[in-house]
Amino acid sequence: MILLIILSSAIKIVREYERGVIFRLGRFIGAKGPGLFFVVPFADRFVKIDLRTVAFDVSSQRVVTKDNVSVNVDAVVYYRVYDPGKAVNQVENYLMATTLLAQTTLRDVLGQVELDDLLTKREELSKRIGAIVDELTDPWGVKVSAVALKDVSLPESMMRAIAKQAEAEREKRARVVMAEGEYLAAEKISDAARLYLESPAAIRLRELQTLTEIAREKNMVVVTTTAGAEELGRIVALSKAERTMEKESR
Repeated sequence: MILLIILSSAIKIVREYERGVIFRLGRFIGAKGPGLFFVVPFADRFVKIDLRTVAFDVSSQRVVTKDNVSVNVDAVVYYRVYDPGKAVNQVENYLMATTLLAQTTLRDVLGQVELDDLLTKREELSKRIGAIVDELTDPWGVKVSAVALKDVSLPESMMRAIAKQAEAEREKRARVVMAEGEYLAAEKISDAARLYLESPAAIRLRELQTLTEIAREKNMVVVTTTAGAEELGRIVALSKAERTMEKESR
């Protein structure tokens, strides 16, 4: 029975995504796994280390930006252990150490940027924070693969100020568009005036068309000057020709 108990305590099994860090009489002798391996009973002690990627939430951090705006930032950190020996020997609790380091780095980096950069360059800031945390955790055998900023919460007063700024920006664009429209309309009117100047009959014909449109209402009397017989004949001929062309086109 004693022999069976000793043999059972000497057989260890770890999964594919785990490694067993072995200490023999207090000295680190290496990491074994995955699968079945043997240890010396009563002399060896081993610690299981998970090698899978772990994601943890960085609790909401209150950050004061470079332009003295207080915001609350939430982030997610993805990391994995690539060296089980370092993760056990170089740091007491690699999970807690990585979490605290990510929180500190997040506050330090975001405190050096302005609010506009924080809102528009979120991806760039995430990469910068991830690179810093990865460099600092490398001696612990931990690889930080990504840091993602989830949410940036602004004070209500700052949200109102940003809304006013956006409204002013839209109003400015609307006025610019209206000014461009007036400019184009003025160009077209100027071109039309030059054409009418070259052809007096055209402007007279346009005048008659306007009077015809006014006469459709039948609720007013329009008094206008008459042209000479020759000019009037040309205008009537042009008017009849225009109506004939309209009928043919229909």
